[in-house]
Amino acid sequence: MNIIETKNLTKGTGAAMRVSDLDLAVPEGCVYGFLGPNGAGKTTTLKLLLGLLKPTNGTITFFGQKMTEQNRLSILSHTGSLIENPSYYGHLTGLENLQIIAKLKKVPAAEIEKALNTVRLYEQKDKKVRQYSLGMKQRLGIAMALLGNPRVLILDEPTNGLDPAGIQEMREFIKDLPTTHQMTVIVSSHLLSEVEQMADMVGIIHHGRLVFQGTMATLEAQGDGLEEVFLKLTEGGESL
Repeated sequence: MNIIETKNLTKGTGAAMRVSDLDLAVPEGCVYGFLGPNGAGKTTTLKLLLGLLKPTNGTITFFGQKMTEQNRLSILSHTGSLIENPSYYGHLTGLENLQIIAKLKKVPAAEIEKALNTVRLYEQKDKKVRQYSLGMKQRLGIAMALLGNPRVLILDEPTNGLDPAGIQEMREFIKDLPTTHQMTVIVSSHLLSEVEQMADMVGIIHHGRLVFQGTMATLEAQGDGLEEVFLKLTEGGESL
């Protein structure tokens, strides 16, 4: 079963086309790696899925329901996201930031401790966020997204700016979510190695168009790695 589908999803027209005729199919319970170079349309697509941008054309379906203005908030109440940089109050502690989000989402305060433990920030919950490392801030952003136990988690370049240890930690955390939290995860990246090590399914976007979608097993059966597929399918043989 596909938990998310899009049909002919488009944003922009003519020379201002940012996403064109995108047909995504995201199976339930997987890590879907959304791969493409900077400027390919990854963030635009994720913002369309989250209702942060209005599509020029096409449809978006979550959980078998076509998204409309009337049901958008109800559908998105079952999703969590971290798009670009996490928002937080630096003068407040990690715990206080999460308490604010919990009130906004109307979720029980008991979920805060669970989220802190999930992202391994419980021991730093009383520290001011301005004192957090970049990796800790990213994990706090994910903890905010996890409040409410969403069915879908959407992460835009979550390893950006992290050191190698932080990247490894984030990678292992994301890989475990479908099993530990019965969550479907869409994670965008411009890094081949990240997608190869995290994802079950892969979608490659280039100049706003989906040029490949399939399982990692399909790629392996073809004898191709992601880099070879990208080089074959993208215009001009560009590399990531």
